[in-house]
Amino acid sequence: MKSALVHVTVPFVICTALANTSLFDDVNVDLTYDHYAEQTVDCLPFFLAMPFNSLINLAYMFMGLYWLLRHESKSETGDGRYMREVFALMALFYAPVQWARLALLMRAPAVLDQWFTLPIFAWVPVWINYIEDKSTKSHALMLELCSLLSYGLALKFEHGFEVALGCHVLLALQKGTQAQMRLGNHQTFKYLVLAMLSCAGFVVLKLLDHWLAQFWVFQRVTGHFWSKVCDVLQFHYSFCFLTTLTQVTHKRKE
Repeated sequence: MKSALVHVTVPFVICTALANTSLFDDVNVDLTYDHYAEQTVDCLPFFLAMPFNSLINLAYMFMGLYWLLRHESKSETGDGRYMREVFALMALFYAPVQWARLALLMRAPAVLDQWFTLPIFAWVPVWINYIEDKSTKSHALMLELCSLLSYGLALKFEHGFEVALGCHVLLALQKGTQAQMRLGNHQTFKYLVLAMLSCAGFVVLKLLDHWLAQFWVFQRVTGHFWSKVCDVLQFHYSFCFLTTLTQVTHKRKE
């Protein structure tokens, strides 16, 4: 776990340091509660001012801890455990950043909230390359570096982040589908479909947050909150798909 922790901590610290400079002053990020349909509750402390969208970050933490501490089968290799631990630590590090963005409404956590999304999606093709014996740790680090650098599009274009994120999502979906067709079984197919549906829910509900708020059922527990629920499920089912596919492939090689 130490190497996985270093893998996640080092870029986290570097990105956090850069985000607190003037480098990203022109990046298009929302710094007001008007961006969200959920109404703030003035009587609550600042870190719970938007309670539902704040507390959902606990779900990211619990999910990350579950997969980080989960004891896989004895057949799990050291590299397979490394892939799982890095992905789980990404969830654990990402949750406080999202929470800080809502609590502080400052540019640095808003930038980091966007930025850290990219390597999380990039880890899916990294893990699949490992399953297919096409990846080493150095290759994984290189892909992660390219993913982090792709956030530079946000410096150049108003919607650069959305373009970068879209490419990451499409690559993850493509690699997952191809891996399922070559190596998967009925169980991995189920997990892949659930991960894709969760991804669709994450995107659609987030985009329709304000529109959905005209309906009473979405006025307190809003579309943005449910998009985060879908994001947690997307994370979880991606774990299910990738760990199961890793085990299935390993057994075929025995």
